[in-house]
Amino acid sequence: MRLLAALSVVLTLCYPLAVWYGQGRVEPRWLAVLLVLAALARLPAMKASMSARWAGAGALLLAAVTVMGNAMLPLKLYPVLVNAGLLAAFAYTLGTPVSMVERFARMREPDLPPAAVAYTRTVTKVWCGFFVVNGAIALGTALWASQELWSLYNGVIAYGLMGVLFAAEFLVRLRFKRLHHG
Repeated sequence: MRLLAALSVVLTLCYPLAVWYGQGRVEPRWLAVLLVLAALARLPAMKASMSARWAGAGALLLAAVTVMGNAMLPLKLYPVLVNAGLLAAFAYTLGTPVSMVERFARMREPDLPPAAVAYTRTVTKVWCGFFVVNGAIALGTALWASQELWSLYNGVIAYGLMGVLFAAEFLVRLRFKRLHHG
């Protein structure tokens, strides 16, 4: 199970670079195998999460369209699908008593004070905003940018931005804890 989760992460991280490298060397229909592998690697998560099932179905749909048309565009839409799936998962929890970030926080600290619960809900909203913007840029690069720019953004820059957001939130969280927990 952990091996499949690790494979899913590796496939997602390497996917834009593999598509970039494969363009002109491998027919798109063969690159679609990467989408099928990504969907299969998520099978264990699909049992527990509706958003994982939708993401897996979306990856298989993109793979099928790629195979039928032997076109690159469906392959380039996968990062859009990933952002949409993450947005759906995070946004859904905003309508529930426990937000996504609160779920993560409670893994380390089960008894969160009310101020921390409110903070985690705000952070969940920030991540939703990130997924909207990142997904829109991923879509724009898929539709209008060169293959190189698409690969650079979706394979390097997007992950860098995600890392910056993680780091910034960590620093804000440290300050929040200092202010609210003595």
